[in-house]
Amino acid sequence: MNTKTFIVGGLVGGIVDWLLGWLFYGIIFSDKFPQPDETTNAMLFITCGCFAFGFFMSFIFNKWAEIATLSAGLKAGAIIGLFMGLMEGFFSLADQSTPNYELFGIVIFISIVMSAVVGAAIGIVNGKMN
Repeated sequence: MNTKTFIVGGLVGGIVDWLLGWLFYGIIFSDKFPQPDETTNAMLFITCGCFAFGFFMSFIFNKWAEIATLSAGLKAGAIIGLFMGLMEGFFSLADQSTPNYELFGIVIFISIVMSAVVGAAIGIVNGKMN
């Protein structure tokens, strides 16, 4: 695994994930999800989570899958996003006294789209740097 490609891919993936999270959770679906309180460290932890996801995807793409194209990154990211969205959605349903299936679907949709775009961005970076 090329360490430089892993690091650059992880940083790019984290930035893309953060921007898409802002778009989906902060603007498009802001009425469905609670907004972070500005008096807490919520934005710091959200940012850390976005970069953790970017590095997670970059590691998989560089170490195991050798993904280095937009289309391969898009497909792999969408599949990873599907399973991560299902996981998050089922855990959320377990916490709710009255299950919200609309929110369950939204979470899966957002996870697939965000992960696909992050995967595509990392695939492009890998292709350019290899």
